[in-house]
Amino acid sequence: MKPRLLLVDDEEMFLEYLSKRLRNLRYDVTTSLTGEEVLEKIGQCDFDVVILDVLMPGIDGLETLVEIKKMKPLTEVIMLTGHASLESGINGMRMGAFDYLRKPFDTDELVSKINAAYERKVEQEERIRLASKRYNLKS
Repeated sequence: MKPRLLLVDDEEMFLEYLSKRLRNLRYDVTTSLTGEEVLEKIGQCDFDVVILDVLMPGIDGLETLVEIKKMKPLTEVIMLTGHASLESGINGMRMGAFDYLRKPFDTDELVSKINAAYERKVEQEERIRLASKRYNLKS
């Protein structure tokens, strides 16, 4: 099963291009242009992996990351950074992001990170399910 993705970037043409590439690879992709929109969508749907640009107007990527992790702690986040925001990508990992990628990046590298992030999410969910079953806890 392919992960459900939320792709976030304020550059509309980049967002369209990347979402089309990922859909061609059979991923279920939802897009968002702002951090505010992301938080609304995260509240309404369960996404496995969020691909999140660091530099956005309004709520930036790091602030959005913190809110995503508060709302849906198991959702994995991959930060996208430009050269100038490399430090922000690393800070994002300290704040709970799975990994980061510098723009421009190779789509194959992104796909590899998406699959690894999804695998980690599935493993965490399975450990929680087994622990809940073991201790007769309700999910």
